[in-house]
Amino acid sequence: MATVAGVAVDPGHWIGGERTGSAATFTDVSPIDERPIAEIARGGAQEAEAAVAAAHRAFPSWARTGREERARLLHAIADGVEKRTEELAQVETADNGALIRSHRRGVMPRVAHNFRFFADRLLGLGHPDFETRGHTNHVSWDPAGVCALITPWNAPLMLATWKIAPALAAGNTVVLKPAEWTPLTASLLADIAAEAGLPAGVFNVVQGYGAEVGGPLTAHPDVKRISFTGSVPTARTIAAAAAANLTPLSLELGGKSPLVVFADADLDLAVDLAVEQYDNAGQVCLAATRLLVESSIADEFAERFITRAGRLRQGDPREETTDIGPQIHRRHLERVDGFVRRAKDAGATAVIGGGPNEELGGLYYRPTLFTGARDGAEILTEEVFGPVLTLQTFDTEEQAIAMANGTRFGLAATLATGDPERARRVTDQLVAGTVWVNCFFVRDLQAPFGGSRQSGVGREGGDWSFDFYCDLKNTVTAPWVR
Repeated sequence: MATVAGVAVDPGHWIGGERTGSAATFTDVSPIDERPIAEIARGGAQEAEAAVAAAHRAFPSWARTGREERARLLHAIADGVEKRTEELAQVETADNGALIRSHRRGVMPRVAHNFRFFADRLLGLGHPDFETRGHTNHVSWDPAGVCALITPWNAPLMLATWKIAPALAAGNTVVLKPAEWTPLTASLLADIAAEAGLPAGVFNVVQGYGAEVGGPLTAHPDVKRISFTGSVPTARTIAAAAAANLTPLSLELGGKSPLVVFADADLDLAVDLAVEQYDNAGQVCLAATRLLVESSIADEFAERFITRAGRLRQGDPREETTDIGPQIHRRHLERVDGFVRRAKDAGATAVIGGGPNEELGGLYYRPTLFTGARDGAEILTEEVFGPVLTLQTFDTEEQAIAMANGTRFGLAATLATGDPERARRVTDQLVAGTVWVNCFFVRDLQAPFGGSRQSGVGREGGDWSFDFYCDLKNTVTAPWVR
């Protein structure tokens, strides 16, 4: 057992209701101080095969389990999450460096809500029967089978349970492969699910590197659904592995989202929305990293933004007063810094930030804002996934829309305006899976979520999750002759 933030965490896999190890391990390092916190079982093809086999064996019984019982067990898991909120928050902060206050107040309550929402949604899932020339059509949602879920490191437990909950609710069994940089709360979730009474094999966790365990998992013929959140290059690899078996995919990928600020916007609100994009040290796929501001207010916007960003407190994420924590890993910090250095070399100006925080050292990177980047520059088109924003100006509505849509991504967009008609016109033309008007990061599980273009394939959330995790069936019955 590893002890992390005073909490005992098992570093082994969870397969078929039992803890198992591997011949090899890998070191889990905390981004707070870059110190090792656990030696984690390093799975490969053997562990992937064992986990899929366990899930495959458990599937027939779980699929036959009634909706009410499945919903009851999901609520029991949510109860377990709520009882261990502080432990989960402490462990996840140590593991991924996100703010303890966010984990306590928002993330872990959302984890529990993920289970409760899909449990309740399952009980109401249905479609009215309809008639065709006297014949009755009945639509049903049949469990698909074993689901392979591959999740990222920036919000490990919340994004994992966003997939786990609907997959289990639908009657599927699950093999979760958490990100190797943040495996710990997935292990705790396995304990919570077992304590809630989830049958052995219904939920499994295999840890390790993508090529070693993720590859065999996504290529396995007994896997019937794959859901992945992460980068475009990894998504291409997963899609290629799934292609041989025609395994359906749900992919939520990167973004290079815009925040479009018109001159008629509430400027204080717009500045607050812009500064909010530094949340989680910029490690948010939905972040509006391209600030597009109408020329007539650009100077005042920039002045207020610099003042407001200057009040952010960067430091230890375990302290309640901290606003920005570290980057996740040394390799990732170097990636972010590479983008910044190349942007400077290409002629862009860092009006704030522009490098690591020398006072704090370690993995702390200063919130950065670039101006003067040339059209088509890398810093304007590629996802940095760090606390790095750019500021550009526009003169017309048409120009703003063209700039907003001017990347290969289409995950999200944010719009600040005081004109409802303009909001409708612009949002109708934005290429994005989610658009926020005069707000940011307001998400309801009833809504579809996903990206357009290279930001993803498919939608999850609400009934869209059940549509993905199930095989929809229409049964047509002729009139009965009595």
